[in-house]
Amino acid sequence: MQQQPPRPGRRGAGPAPRLARAAGATADEHLLTRGPEDWRPRESWRSLRILSEFVDGFDTLSALPPAVSVFGSARVKPHSEAYVLGERLGAALANAGYAVITGGGPGVMEAVNRGATLAGGLSVGLGIELPFEQGLNDYLDIAMHFRYFFVRKTMFVKYAHAFCVLPGGYGTLDEMFEALTLVQTRKVTRFPVVLLGSYFWQGLLDWLREALQESGHIGPDDLNLMYLTDDPEDAVAYIQQAAGRETVD
Repeated sequence: MQQQPPRPGRRGAGPAPRLARAAGATADEHLLTRGPEDWRPRESWRSLRILSEFVDGFDTLSALPPAVSVFGSARVKPHSEAYVLGERLGAALANAGYAVITGGGPGVMEAVNRGATLAGGLSVGLGIELPFEQGLNDYLDIAMHFRYFFVRKTMFVKYAHAFCVLPGGYGTLDEMFEALTLVQTRKVTRFPVVLLGSYFWQGLLDWLREALQESGHIGPDDLNLMYLTDDPEDAVAYIQQAAGRETVD
């Protein structure tokens, strides 16, 4: 593996910024809710704010080395099984030469960023404006803050060579199934979607097989779009194999 370029510092000075509590409603809520008639001019101008987020994301992330986006719960505690698994995964990805991209928050996201940082890898966090306080973790080389979920999701997909999904809630499931839909419908080049933690995911996979696949709601090969493992090193090897290489150039 070639030597990586010097790691960029965190954007801005000092500790990672906190994500401010939205006053009344988030930008997404304003965008997705029909307003009164006098809001119409604001709706047109809102498109410029959306465009600015895309431009900022493209400018900031376009120089990333090969990267893997990792999803997981913000609610798991340090030293829990999912947290330890995330930390091991972050380290394994960094050791293989991949940058890691997470949602930048606590829980599994912090674990993955921490593992990557302590292993000397490049650690990226893409935060989101929420109606409740959620801080960015302290293990980020590049930290960004998005107002709009769909812009942030675009960045997760555009700059990833693979997805890894650890235990999580609605947000994690949303990100996982959106990734699978993009791969299934060939909106993106097929790339690996790896689930880590069979204790958590096996029941869902069984239900997908029995309720969806056997009834014909998904195709016979659609469950093969996911790879389940408990071993971070195995996850990295699968990603590398799918990319057709043993190491990252």
